[in-house]
Amino acid sequence: MTTSTPRDASVTRRWARLRFSIIGPLLAAPAEHGELGARIAELAGKAYEHPTTGEVIRFGASTIERWYYAARDAADPVIALARKVPSHAGTFAAMPARLAAALEAQYRAHPGWSYQLHHDNLLAVVREQPALGPPPSYPTTRRFMRHQGWLRHRKKRQLEADRDAAREARETRSFEVSHVHALWHLDFHEGSRKVLTAAGTWQHPQLLGVIDDRSRLCCHLQWYLDATADSLIHGLGQAIQKRGLPRALLTDNGAAMVAAETTEGLARLGIVHHTTLPYSPEQNAKQEVFWAQIEGRLVPMLEGEAALTLALLNEATQAWVEGEYQRRVHSELGTSPLERALAGPSVVRPSPASEELRRAFRAETTRAVRHSDGTFTVQGIRFELPARYRTLTRVTVRYARWDLTSVDLVDPRQGRHLAVLLPLDKEQNADARRRALAPTPAGPIAPTPVADGIAPHLRQLIADYAATGMPPAYVPKPAPALAAAAGRDHDDRDDHDDHDDHDDHDDHRHASPKDAR
Repeated sequence: MTTSTPRDASVTRRWARLRFSIIGPLLAAPAEHGELGARIAELAGKAYEHPTTGEVIRFGASTIERWYYAARDAADPVIALARKVPSHAGTFAAMPARLAAALEAQYRAHPGWSYQLHHDNLLAVVREQPALGPPPSYPTTRRFMRHQGWLRHRKKRQLEADRDAAREARETRSFEVSHVHALWHLDFHEGSRKVLTAAGTWQHPQLLGVIDDRSRLCCHLQWYLDATADSLIHGLGQAIQKRGLPRALLTDNGAAMVAAETTEGLARLGIVHHTTLPYSPEQNAKQEVFWAQIEGRLVPMLEGEAALTLALLNEATQAWVEGEYQRRVHSELGTSPLERALAGPSVVRPSPASEELRRAFRAETTRAVRHSDGTFTVQGIRFELPARYRTLTRVTVRYARWDLTSVDLVDPRQGRHLAVLLPLDKEQNADARRRALAPTPAGPIAPTPVADGIAPHLRQLIADYAATGMPPAYVPKPAPALAAAAGRDHDDRDDHDDHDDHDDHDDHRHASPKDAR
């Protein structure tokens, strides 16, 4: 099995998910008394992949032990393993009034400068005027300007998508986890019987099944007309609400299983996602055995139904799985799936609320905000930011491709939900009336004419270079008027022998470029 890594995650959350993937086996199968140290030492002896650089890294046993105790009893183990955001994050040290005034004047004159250029020139101003006080750091300058709403007016470039990580080939072996709900199996199966759709067509339905590895309990079973990520998340959400949160999930590499909405949702819920090797159904053998029971017992009992519909098929399937499969003795277990699930031991976690589940299974992306109207585009749909977020230059949002009626604005640092954003309503905005935007703390910035003279930072650079005593690093080209005058002086030098300096000047003028250098 290989572990899939969600895309578009921040560095902080990538580290948290790496830590969770390392200690995940300890949470899924708790160690017996006296065995914890040995299992932690085993994890410490392994090599891991750096979440951003891909380099090989290792962790000490004490570090892994600290992660284990931090996540063991946490409601959200991934958040518990994330680096804590400092209390001063998003704030800035007080900017002295004189420095703020100098920075404001500089921004008024040069609104197209980058934050770095504004900072460099502010440092030069402080060197020229020490009375302004100690200069601020670059992060302080940047945070202050963003807080004031002083944004650089330029086009934003889209970030390139991350490349898919190469999967490591691993051997296949029979296995069974030691705890109930430590590992679930999820897969789609194309039914052998066609169903009659509402459009009057016949179509092979797709059966989504979620099976617990240890107990073989069917956590959820439902037929759909497609095998998309939308259907997968619809069914998996029901399994979680009925049975609770598992520790890990095993799937194949189908498009629905590796979709961003699926992988990122599993990571946010603290579920380790394992995938089988491509074209290797034997690695998910428990699921294949279950499909054989569907086709061998359930489907034959529907042979007499000529006009089989999806609704009737689902009704019959629920009755069969709950009335027979869950309570029938499993040939390999020696007991029924339901009895073994109840016997435990279990590592299940409580299910989140329905709305939290919905928000979890969404793709995350970052979009540039258009400063003119505070909008951005997702999947060709333009969304509008509330007035309180208009100073943001980029936003992090979560969405489902099959439902673009809204997107969720989130905090990029910890992934916390901030607001629900709706598509832009141009007809409503056509009303001439406009809401008054709340002014920034410093008030609106009115542009002023560009200040006379050279910018302070460049003026300082010129002075520093002159202080070195080095000659100019270039040879200036003579002006055309001077060159013509020099030519006349050369023709008339016999008439002006009393000026000896003309000969020296003429020799310099006609020197070769090599001699000049």
